[in-house]
Amino acid sequence: MSGFRATMLTHRYMTSLVFQPFQSMRAQHSHRRRIVTASQPPGNQAPPQDQASEARQAAGTSTSSTSTSSTSTSSGGESPLSATSATKLVAEIVASPLFYLVAGIVAIKLVASLGEGQLPILIFAALPVTLLTAISKSDLGKRVADQLAERLPQLDAEAEQQRCAHEEARARNTTWYGPGRQRLPGPLGSAPHLRGQVAGDSGFDPLGLAVEPDSFSRYYEAELQHARWAMLAAVGCLVPEALALGGVELGGAKLRDDLTLNWGGIQGFRIAGKQGIGIIAACQVFLMGGPEYARYVGIRSLEPVGVHLPGTNNYPGGTPFDPLGLSRQSDYFVDQSVREVKNGRLAMVAMLGYFVQAAVTREGPLRNVLDFLADPLHNNITKYL
Repeated sequence: MSGFRATMLTHRYMTSLVFQPFQSMRAQHSHRRRIVTASQPPGNQAPPQDQASEARQAAGTSTSSTSTSSTSTSSGGESPLSATSATKLVAEIVASPLFYLVAGIVAIKLVASLGEGQLPILIFAALPVTLLTAISKSDLGKRVADQLAERLPQLDAEAEQQRCAHEEARARNTTWYGPGRQRLPGPLGSAPHLRGQVAGDSGFDPLGLAVEPDSFSRYYEAELQHARWAMLAAVGCLVPEALALGGVELGGAKLRDDLTLNWGGIQGFRIAGKQGIGIIAACQVFLMGGPEYARYVGIRSLEPVGVHLPGTNNYPGGTPFDPLGLSRQSDYFVDQSVREVKNGRLAMVAMLGYFVQAAVTREGPLRNVLDFLADPLHNNITKYL
């Protein structure tokens, strides 16, 4: 019982760490935004592009004064410029989705070498959000956030200019956007409230679920999230099975005899499963709770740690989510947005097919395809009716 109490206390403490940093980040960001906004003259109703040009003209002195002040405010002989740059780089790395992939593999190996105990599992799961918390509360983190707050008018103007360029690119791409875009045939693609303003809008809403703008935004965001997860899941289902069929033994989910999961020889899923469903749920709270709350807060959620995201909630952009800067190519960006949602819809249908096939045949998708090709007349749906 003492071990159980210690685990639950650790669980409660680390759970508080998931949401506390983002709440404090939001408060700090609102305070800094009020300071920056208060320093700007009211009544500025210029168009976005005019605002962008004015911000860029003012940015010359703003940027130089920022860099001058940052190099002159040293403490203890350190170089604030290099220290804040390094802190900002760490925050961008931790916020990147690739960090979770690489760090997850490393953590799996470390946890396996430490005996797969409950405490190491919880600690490694809580590391990303704990690191962001430490950055936001440190002196360097506050210095990084203050520097970003000074540059926000310029960065926001540039981001607005980029969004305007995306809108112009959508207006040019009449194949997938606007009233003349491709739609589903007949009444399936005739929803009057869908005007082709977003990627993948084929006019389909027979139940009128997205008539209200708020409902449309909510459903579109949910569709993109499910589409992206489905694309990852579809590949994740195929690759291990393909390697196993090629003679590379990765293990698998033994749902018939036991629940041992052993992928890639590193027992990545078994380390949490061995401890029970409670540890799995706790890991999910730590790993997904922070990012999901940051997504709920919005595009400004990472500014308190010095990370500016120039895009929107659905396409945040910036170094963590667009390291190659592809969104700067407006025509390419709007075209790839359509490709993403279309492939995501196919992936969602494919995942549904995976589930149904696995439940009926007790085999993976590749094995089902190979069995069908070997004997199409007998290995088909009629065999299981």
